[in-house]
Amino acid sequence: MPISAPVIHSKLPDVGTTIFSVMSKLAQEHGAINLSQGFPDFPIDSELANQVSAAMAAGHNQYAPMPGLPALRQALAAKLQASGSPVDAETQITITAGATQALFTAFAALLQPGDEAIVFDPSYDSYVPSIQVQGARAIRIPLRAPEFVIDWQRVAAAVTPHTRMIVINNPGNPSTAVLSADDLTELANLAEQHNLLVLSDEVYEHLVYDEARHHSVLADPRLAPRSLAVFSFGKTFHATGWKIGYCAGAAALMSEFRKVHQYLVFSVNTPAQHALATYLADASHYTSLPAFYQAKRDILRQGLANGPLRLLPCRGTYFQLVDYSALPSHLSELDDADFAIWLTREAGVAAIPLSPFYAERCGHKLIRLCFAKQTATLQAATARLASL
Repeated sequence: MPISAPVIHSKLPDVGTTIFSVMSKLAQEHGAINLSQGFPDFPIDSELANQVSAAMAAGHNQYAPMPGLPALRQALAAKLQASGSPVDAETQITITAGATQALFTAFAALLQPGDEAIVFDPSYDSYVPSIQVQGARAIRIPLRAPEFVIDWQRVAAAVTPHTRMIVINNPGNPSTAVLSADDLTELANLAEQHNLLVLSDEVYEHLVYDEARHHSVLADPRLAPRSLAVFSFGKTFHATGWKIGYCAGAAALMSEFRKVHQYLVFSVNTPAQHALATYLADASHYTSLPAFYQAKRDILRQGLANGPLRLLPCRGTYFQLVDYSALPSHLSELDDADFAIWLTREAGVAAIPLSPFYAERCGHKLIRLCFAKQTATLQAATARLASL
């Protein structure tokens, strides 16, 4: 008798390869300039690299403590305190294997089967699958375009007895929107009224432009006791391949977070933690980032200003949304996914379409470009895009 294969009941039957992997692979195949996946094409600070080497040479090559190196958590507590977010290094901060692991761990620790979590479309693509794997349900509410603002009345109407959590992304990827102080007030009102948890993705905390200010849930006295916030060293220090981030928030929530974290990754790269603890002592390493990336944003925007692509406002992150609806009809009538493929193959620039970040077809003619690139890369890309 032939042996039959085991039946697999997928927890994520509708999930395929992420759009980031798809577009980066297509860019490589066609030799296109890759403005799709969000990673810099310039090196990390040599000082930080040298500190990693020094940590390895000093013998810091074995397991770090499960919550993270105490010196690093203390440096982060001081950093958060300086920005108006008081947290305890011992009980309220955990070092993670990147922000995506931190997000997944938070969902796993805090959501039960049958719970509902509200997310805002366009939403970062890891949120919904991570919610679904827990047996919970994502309630997806579209942001109001073209400014990508939250309709708080619609959010209030979506709350049910099953609603457990609201997920925010501030600054937003791919929307590039930055939440205002009024937004956090609305969020706090809703969270208190319905006793909701808040998971805040703040990986682009330092990438806020035009003298705007980033408002963290950890700095809000009403939100802090019911919130976890997620951050990324990879985004902050141009080292996305390190996959190191951290989660901070209420001690009771962090206790549950660590119960899952210890069996998911246990601990995170030890020499890199030592290096980051030392590197954070100089605040200019992150306070200089808004000006650094705003200059890159402006190079991209200036290069496209007189071309056929319409620029949407970019208030945060290192992404720029552009509208291609003014292009000739054989291009403007393409949906965003097909246009992104055409752009990669024919124009030699890879971008990310916006539709994968929505539950339903959004109808936008928008693509996302990453400007975390060298000036030469941006100038070469804008020359191609401006001539469409």
